[in-house]
Amino acid sequence: MALMREKGRAKAVEPAPRARAFVTIDELLRLKHRARGFSFLPRQPVHSLLAGRHASRLRGRGLNFEELRHYFEGDDTRTIDWLATARLGSPHVRVYSEERDRPVILLVDQRSTMFFGSRRAMKSVAAAEAAALAAWRVTSLGDRVGAVVFGDDGIVSIKPQARDVGAVRVLSEVARQNAALGRASSGHGRSRLNEALAATARMVAHDGLVCVISDLDGEDDETRRLVTRLSAHNDILAVFIQDPLEQDLPDVGQATFSSGEAQIEVDASATSLRSRFRDERVQWRQRLAALSRSRSIPVLPISPDRDVALQFRELIGRRQTQKLASAGGRAS
Repeated sequence: MALMREKGRAKAVEPAPRARAFVTIDELLRLKHRARGFSFLPRQPVHSLLAGRHASRLRGRGLNFEELRHYFEGDDTRTIDWLATARLGSPHVRVYSEERDRPVILLVDQRSTMFFGSRRAMKSVAAAEAAALAAWRVTSLGDRVGAVVFGDDGIVSIKPQARDVGAVRVLSEVARQNAALGRASSGHGRSRLNEALAATARMVAHDGLVCVISDLDGEDDETRRLVTRLSAHNDILAVFIQDPLEQDLPDVGQATFSSGEAQIEVDASATSLRSRFRDERVQWRQRLAALSRSRSIPVLPISPDRDVALQFRELIGRRQTQKLASAGGRAS
């Protein structure tokens, strides 16, 4: 649920700064220069947020040197760089990644449930920014990027394409659907998540990376079935967009809340109501975490109240940057 307006207050509440409601194509294009310092490679450094991921199933054209890092228990001793070990005084291994041209599909959520934000930006804007950073990063590494962009009133599929032209096609559609938010919708938003996943399964049968950028509203048993089907032959990464106000119901007294399709008037000052809301959100997040663990799907929690590029670097870039720096290298 999203808080839309107050009818009364149990106590004085300091107003939050107005969030950015929309994003333009020009703003998404300018993010190209910030799409660095993080990696969407299926196999991440062993102690990163994505630890536990399997070795890539994607067949490639060869191997690229990725980094020189400290030896950890369980590493293949054949990868030890003995010259670096002698020079640095501790065991170091050479890490390689597969060179490949793979399709990357971005599922970008622009439904009315995303049209909410308490600070800095709406969730829909944060999702658009995450999509732009992902698209520019993917194409800079030579992979092809496509998308399934979905809103309340429909789904648009864009076939994967390489270089800037692929990213621009994706971001143009994201900006178009973002600009349509706030208007009257068909009311079918909750079912669009599963429809978008099904459209993705038809687009990339195997050896792809599927990046779901959404608040995952409407997740159900069918969602889990579709995710299981996709993850059988592809890598999946979930960028979970959640505003801080969605974790705890604020005490604002009598208020009107909206889900984007319906609205209800409640007394938000009631302790029992806020406690029940908090418990339901915790249980929902626990279900998503269980799905993530059972299908080896990394989840990147992104909050719209902070810069998205900085959050990407913190979640999937900081560790790699530190290791490269210690080895005298430079992070991309």
